[in-house]
Amino acid sequence: QVQLVESGGGLVQAGGSLRLSCAASGLTYSRYVMGWFRQAPGKEREFVAAVSGGGSLTYYADSVKGRFTISRDNAKNTVYLQMNSLKFEDTAVYYCAAASSGNRRRPNEYPYWGQGTQVTVSS
Repeated sequence: QVQLVESGGGLVQAGGSLRLSCAASGLTYSRYVMGWFRQAPGKEREFVAAVSGGGSLTYYADSVKGRFTISRDNAKNTVYLQMNSLKFEDTAVYYCAAASSGNRRRPNEYPYWGQGTQVTVSS
């Protein structure tokens, strides 16, 4: 059974930083693209970032490029999202997800999801 468990969310002031973590189990981790998505109230779930199985390729939404960094540690089956220069509009529930193939920017290409962690940025 695949499990993804996010942690690291919280309340932070605008301009601050947070690091999210997502620990995975039940899958051959290095074979999976890992993605981060977010969903704000009343909005659709949107792509934030993704990293290839080996960690050498990364992809970002334009809205977070230059502020967020995705990375993974395959020895620990964990993916991270370092979020710097946070803005009020980054407030959302953040989800990690795993996919073996497909368009890494589309949520429906990811069969496995975590339960989400809340990130709240105060202005």
